[in-house]
Amino acid sequence: MTEFLQTALPIVIYFLLIVLLIVAIILGIKSIKTMDKLDRVVDDVNDKVQSLNGLFSLIDFTTEKVVTITDKITDTLGGLFGKLFNKRKRKRHYGEEE
Repeated sequence: MTEFLQTALPIVIYFLLIVLLIVAIILGIKSIKTMDKLDRVVDDVNDKVQSLNGLFSLIDFTTEKVVTITDKITDTLGGLFGKLFNKRKRKRHYGEEE
């Protein structure tokens, strides 16, 4: 019985290792094909994003101009209200001293 196990067990182990090696090769080939498909999809997405760069730069330019205009308007209105309230305080201050 032990002689049978000593001769049969290595054969079974070698057979299982061969099957494992074949499965690993098949999985490797399938993963390479999957990576190629993924690479094509990434390239396609990259091309589409590059085509939208002009639109994004236009939106960025527009928002910068709008922010600049609103900042100027806000500063101007803030300055006008500041001057208006400072004049009232000065008038009250002068009126109290007299």
